Amino acid sequence: MSNPPVLLNISDRIATVTLNDPERRNPITGNEMIASLLEIFAKVQADPQVSVMILTGADPAFCAGGDIKEMNDPDSIFRKEPLAAAQSYVDGVQRLPLALYNLDVPTIAAVNGAAVGAGCDLTMMCDMRIASDKARFGEVFLNLGIIPGDAGSWFMLRRLGHQKAADLTFSGRMIDAAEALEMGMVLEVVPHDQLMDRALDRAAVIASKPPRAVRIAKRLMRNAERMDLPDFLNSAAAYQALMHQTEDHHEAVAAYIEKRKPSFTGR
Repeated sequence: MSNPPVLLNISDRIATVTLNDPERRNPITGNEMIASLLEIFAKVQADPQVSVMILTGADPAFCAGGDIKEMNDPDSIFRKEPLAAAQSYVDGVQRLPLALYNLDVPTIAAVNGAAVGAGCDLTMMCDMRIASDKARFGEVFLNLGIIPGDAGSWFMLRRLGHQKAADLTFSGRMIDAAEALEMGMVLEVVPHDQLMDRALDRAAVIASKPPRAVRIAKRLMRNAERMDLPDFLNSAAAYQALMHQTEDHHEAVAAYIEKRKPSFTGR
């Protein structure tokens, strides 16, 4: 590949990340996609000027998942002895769910086309999903005699509930954007040529909020997934006490009282 495998654009507190191997439908293996995504996610996390991230693919696909041709390569992860193969997952694709989960900025998957296997799971790792009417989703691992080794099951159960996650996992079937909407897999479906505009509109609403409060709200949601109520309430109280002392909180209150638009600085 001569072009960068992932593109990053930051504007108006919105980071747009584009998987950029369109000729092969943006697979995450057989290229430098995983390493590039990890590098860019780290940049987004470290940049205080970013409040929200959109993840999309270069047309015609969102992400084809693993490169099936690579599965037949004797030097690939699929042909390593079991312990070496397991370590390759830990050192490779499994770093993506950890990186996305630990991002403090909200994430929106703008699903522009097929999201298959690990590509489907990549959409599930985001906080929200918007689909083009050309989008298709498939948790197809069982069709190839393998299982989701990238934490897809962990995210799918939490996004869809057991019954719907089981249907998609055990059938290995592809679903279109309309069914994904009916299942609650995506927030909305829009015409293909309006997808990025709609994703940017949603991102702009988030980007208009106090930047530090946005990141803390995302952390609080992560805590809610794994804490019992008493511990969560302690966490929420501590975070809220910190928010009371921010300049942006004081600006928000002043703007409300003065009936004007607030100007947030991230402090």
